[in-house]
Amino acid sequence: MACFKYFYLDFFNSHKKLFPNLVHYARFIKLIKRAFPALVCLLKSLEGEITEYLFIDSTPMTVCHNLRERKHKTFKELAAKGKTSTGWFFGFKLHMIFNTKGEIVRLTITPGNVNDRKPVPQMVQGLTGKLIGDKGYLSKNLFKHLFDQGVTLITKIRKNMKNCLMEMADKLMLMRRSFVETIFSSMKSLDTLIHHRHRCPINAFTHLFAGLVNYQIRLDKPSLYSISNLIP
Repeated sequence: MACFKYFYLDFFNSHKKLFPNLVHYARFIKLIKRAFPALVCLLKSLEGEITEYLFIDSTPMTVCHNLRERKHKTFKELAAKGKTSTGWFFGFKLHMIFNTKGEIVRLTITPGNVNDRKPVPQMVQGLTGKLIGDKGYLSKNLFKHLFDQGVTLITKIRKNMKNCLMEMADKLMLMRRSFVETIFSSMKSLDTLIHHRHRCPINAFTHLFAGLVNYQIRLDKPSLYSISNLIP
């Protein structure tokens, strides 16, 4: 919530008699970090089920404007400068695996300069099925490594690559990969992924995980129809 401070102060002044132990906003900010371990465990307990088709993608989490990159101190030696299809940014990358219901199945956070393919082997441990990603995950070595673990990586091919036969169901699901962008847009609307005013790393990640928990318990998450409904 972008105006949470005003909401909290109004709640503090209006309902102080009902909640005598309610701390002031400044004290509340200092106590936020204590909720971080609980939020991590809560998000872990809310992990989505493993479906036949899974989707993988990453999204940037900027921590400051590019012009203030050298002056930034809060995430010094943690964040890094990276590039996406929309341009350069300074911050982190959130790598996520979703199921067809739009639920988060796996999550990892890396500096912004980490290649999207690097954290994939660790993320898919314990998973089986078909993993759909964009062209950024194209790699023969990665495909072979995942295939040996029981995961089939499905991506589009580049123009200079030979075409290959693909099952109709796989092709239809690959065409629906863009729904991941809808998920990221839904998350970012909570104003927890994009925030340039953090002064403490733990508080920043506490806000992030609170937003992810908020998304995970929503009933109106973006999702896909079952594969049987997609096949004509």
